[in-house]
Amino acid sequence: MGYDELIRDALATPFEGWDFGVFLGRMTDDADLPWDYEALVRERLPAASSLLDLGTGGGELLASLAPLPSRTAATEGHPPNLPVARARLAPLGVEVVAAGDTLPFPDGSFELVVNRHTSYDPCEVRRVLADGGTFLTQQVAGRDLEEINQVLGGPPHEGRDWDLDSACAELDVVWRQEATYTTTFHDVGALVLFLRVISWQVPDFDVDRYADRLRALHADMERGRPLRATARRFALLARR
Repeated sequence: MGYDELIRDALATPFEGWDFGVFLGRMTDDADLPWDYEALVRERLPAASSLLDLGTGGGELLASLAPLPSRTAATEGHPPNLPVARARLAPLGVEVVAAGDTLPFPDGSFELVVNRHTSYDPCEVRRVLADGGTFLTQQVAGRDLEEINQVLGGPPHEGRDWDLDSACAELDVVWRQEATYTTTFHDVGALVLFLRVISWQVPDFDVDRYADRLRALHADMERGRPLRATARRFALLARR
């Protein structure tokens, strides 16, 4: 597929929630994380009578964890995801609310708060946790995939300073770990679609603004030199 066709396809491809199946074979990772976030959540569900999922996306993962505690709620800060999450989670009795770092719940509301890849305010998480409650999160570090920004000559990720130490502030952390692996973009269309979805990676991204760099990347990829970037993840478990 030529450059122009790849770009047109990337700009037109539908995308909803956080279902990355559209990238199958076009954006690949070379390793698994040393922890399993989903398994860690499942281990803690039977003991929790209330659950809050921060940044549920389209509710894909939360729905897969059913049966859920009788009191389960979810937040989502990306407006296009809200109707998707509500349609998927309403049949499971899950309340989905629009929220960012400030959480619209009373103090001590939840025994288990989980969060995969959504920013949060540690003080707010601590506030909504019940006494003895647990917070589990897997996060994308602020320097994630920074090679993309470098090769495009674009500005850095807006949250570049977000790291494990920042995420642990104000929390009683009992376990923490970080890891890196390589993400490979095999065609320029996959990269453009990724930057369309993850719009904060290169804050001023536009295909016309970056056309020269994108065409150079396309030429490299056609010669068998895909774009490789370092994915940075960390996870922590905290209790109140």
